[in-house]
Amino acid sequence: MISRFGEAEVIALTDREGLGLINDAVLDSARANANAEIDPYLAARYALPLSNVPIVIEGFADDITRYRLSGADVTETDIVYRRYKDAIKFFENVASGKLSLGLDAVGHAPVEQGSVQVVGGERTFTKDTLADY
Repeated sequence: MISRFGEAEVIALTDREGLGLINDAVLDSARANANAEIDPYLAARYALPLSNVPIVIEGFADDITRYRLSGADVTETDIVYRRYKDAIKFFENVASGKLSLGLDAVGHAPVEQGSVQVVGGERTFTKDTLADY
């Protein structure tokens, strides 16, 4: 959260006692609630918990956490709300199968089977075959 939104904002979102510090208990609770909100969308396609969590999920989880922490003493802004709605839309698309996380059904990243190799045939036009032209 700090790397995405800055320490000052995370303090503003979590500091309920006015100490000027990040309240880890408030942040952890909000993160748990965000994960609980995300899980039903992912459970439609993947076995939970995911063994390999794509970074895009972490970003959207932070957006949901931020939105859930907004309100009460903290003003919700349009950007916070828009990012929350974008996150929910993303997870709805994952649940419906419109988007994939690139994981198999049990949440593992697919194993690469190898690389593509191209072998060219013999050259038709060479220095020798074009010598008379």
